Amino acid sequence: MKNVLLAAALSAALSTAAVADPVTYAVDPSHAQVEFTYSHMGFSNITGRFDTIEGSITYDPQDPSSASVEVTVDVNSVSTGVSKLDDHLKAADFFDAANHPKATFKSTSVAAAGTDKLKVTGDLSIHGATVPTSFDVTVNKVGEHPMRGVPAAGFDASATIDRSVFGVDKYLQATGPEVKLSITIEALGAKQ
Repeated sequence: MKNVLLAAALSAALSTAAVADPVTYAVDPSHAQVEFTYSHMGFSNITGRFDTIEGSITYDPQDPSSASVEVTVDVNSVSTGVSKLDDHLKAADFFDAANHPKATFKSTSVAAAGTDKLKVTGDLSIHGATVPTSFDVTVNKVGEHPMRGVPAAGFDASATIDRSVFGVDKYLQATGPEVKLSITIEALGAKQ
């Protein structure tokens, strides 16, 4: 009987230890990028990116539905490799960065979508318009950061949006409304 009670107590202790609380991670801006790709008259697929990203991700691998994401992108950090195009994208024809300097995403739900896969849905705000948007997310890695000694998590996300629903609707005849978003984020937790 002692062995049965000891085994039950040990099992309860181990199962309690295995249950982790969700960790809140801060986006590491030096290891995060938001890329966008659009067709230019069907001849080429132009890619640009935003280099300034901040935000937080709360994630528990044992309970993905408890996750949350809140990210802000500085529209003025747009970079295509062509300075005139960057200036045009910041102008009123496109992002109108003077009046809408930030793009944001705030999750409303997260669901498991297979091994290391999530479907993250939330409110994407660009150019002053907020539109429900879903991202397909891959969980790259969750664990201790080998250089910093803190909890770390990495994710890739993708979605295709219609820029016209955000009021970014100039030159649709040349580029069409479809924009593909590809995001990679490394995020760090607090030292424990």
